[in-house]
Amino acid sequence: MSHARAIARIDLAAIESNCARLRSELAEEVQLCAVVKADGYGHGAIPCAQAALAGGARWLAVASLSEALELEPTSPARLLIMGPLAPEETDIAIGHGFDVVVWREQFLALVRERSAKVGKRARIHVKLDSGMGRLGTRDPQEASRIAASAAADPDVELVGAMTHFATADERGDAFFQEQLERFERWIEPIKQAHPDVIAHAANSAATLRDRRAHFDMVRCGIAIYGMDPFGEDPLAQDLEPALELCSYVADVKLCAAGESTGYGRRFIATADTHLAVLPIGYGDGWRRALSNNADVLIQGRRYPLVGTVSMDSVAVDLGADPAATELRGAEAVLIGSRGTQRITAEEIARRLHSINYEVTCGLTARVQRVAHGLQSSLREVERSSS
Repeated sequence: MSHARAIARIDLAAIESNCARLRSELAEEVQLCAVVKADGYGHGAIPCAQAALAGGARWLAVASLSEALELEPTSPARLLIMGPLAPEETDIAIGHGFDVVVWREQFLALVRERSAKVGKRARIHVKLDSGMGRLGTRDPQEASRIAASAAADPDVELVGAMTHFATADERGDAFFQEQLERFERWIEPIKQAHPDVIAHAANSAATLRDRRAHFDMVRCGIAIYGMDPFGEDPLAQDLEPALELCSYVADVKLCAAGESTGYGRRFIATADTHLAVLPIGYGDGWRRALSNNADVLIQGRRYPLVGTVSMDSVAVDLGADPAATELRGAEAVLIGSRGTQRITAEEIARRLHSINYEVTCGLTARVQRVAHGLQSSLREVERSSS
């Protein structure tokens, strides 16, 4: 029985297993980079990074300098900052030896200047925008000039060349192949001139979809946490969800026919029933759009969430049986499985007309994260870094 108002249990052994499963898709020489930005997609960056390394990842990727600095003391892996850096952040990133991404000649000049100032050689990855339309240059000639300039510069080390796919998670979409071919055309002469450059393009979906996209390294995020990059069913991809979200039944009360629960009276009982009140709500990241639009598992049985999701609580319809009052104090599972029943992040995402990424990333700091499993493997990772 759990009496934590909102707790996310993170199975580190599942993350290790998912990384090993992804490694099985790769040729021996292809490296796995685990993406642990946004606090490990809401799972907790530090323990998840350690579990990913235990599962065969050799690189870690984040979006910001602050995320890299958080991981640095506990990680033996190379750290790639994929997002943009302000000039004052560039000095710190170079000084700490983080890998940074460059896609403008002006930024390469800044990196060169800061490298000389810091007295440390900057490690850079050149990014071609092959079709995502965000960071990166759309001009392959500019990207090639940056790569050549970096390779010839004593203050800069050309480490990688990269892109990112816009539609890899949309099966059958032809644009994925267009992007892949653009990247292949660009990377081939760069690899010929600089064989040690690490070419990387694939996210989780591309890793599972097409081996042509693997190149020298893949960058997997959503799949290492056991969620389906195609938004369907993790089990179909042989992935094990690492997060379960639980609360508990704080009270059970009779709701007579005609009575209601929650703001706006969006649930009015048509017959006498019992309502369970759970102390979790949108303040914890359980979105208001799930009002009258989700199920909860209590003692292995599905019950509907009813009424408006509040900041701190939700109501669940337990039915008319007077024995429902015996469920006070029982564990309530919002994401996870009990017995033959399971509620996945993908199910919640479909109800929200969103994606599984947003479900776990949206869990707030008020949700207690408790990691379990994998302690022996984590000690091995720590020993290997010492």
